[in-house]
Amino acid sequence: SRGKGEDAVHQQSTEVAVTSLRPSIVFGPNDHFFFSFAAMLRWMPVLPLACPNSRFAPVFVGDVVEAIFRVVVEPQRFAGNRLDLCGPEVYTLRELIEFLVRTTGHRCFIVGLPDSLARLQGMVFGALPKKIFTLDNYLSLQVDSLSKENGFPALGMTPRSLGSVMEPLL
Repeated sequence: SRGKGEDAVHQQSTEVAVTSLRPSIVFGPNDHFFFSFAAMLRWMPVLPLACPNSRFAPVFVGDVVEAIFRVVVEPQRFAGNRLDLCGPEVYTLRELIEFLVRTTGHRCFIVGLPDSLARLQGMVFGALPKKIFTLDNYLSLQVDSLSKENGFPALGMTPRSLGSVMEPLL
């Protein structure tokens, strides 16, 4: 639905400069992804991980903010573009959680779930009051969050690596 909305905005925008920025998973101080998993790992000796082979190119929130700034400062230069914003490295979801386990020093055994159990996990957890994983999360993990054409070079930027930012924060 987000892609359809983006298409509609680009097709209807003749008087306004429209640029879409499409980041992979965003990380930084107190981000939702790493810090939510870190909180879970404190009390979970075993983590049943849905879609462990889904791939991401995590991007630093500061780099995304800088990209937004550059587009706002020169709207006509980037008008009509759809810029994927990806960090310099590609990780599977399992590798991201392993990075978190190593960096925080928590002890946790990661169990990659088969697809059928991952879907079930999304349905069951999605029915709980606190939505830690939903069917929508499961469905979004079916598509890798990567790009063949990273938008950072077009913006004159080099994105920062996950380790250089997150190791000191965690």
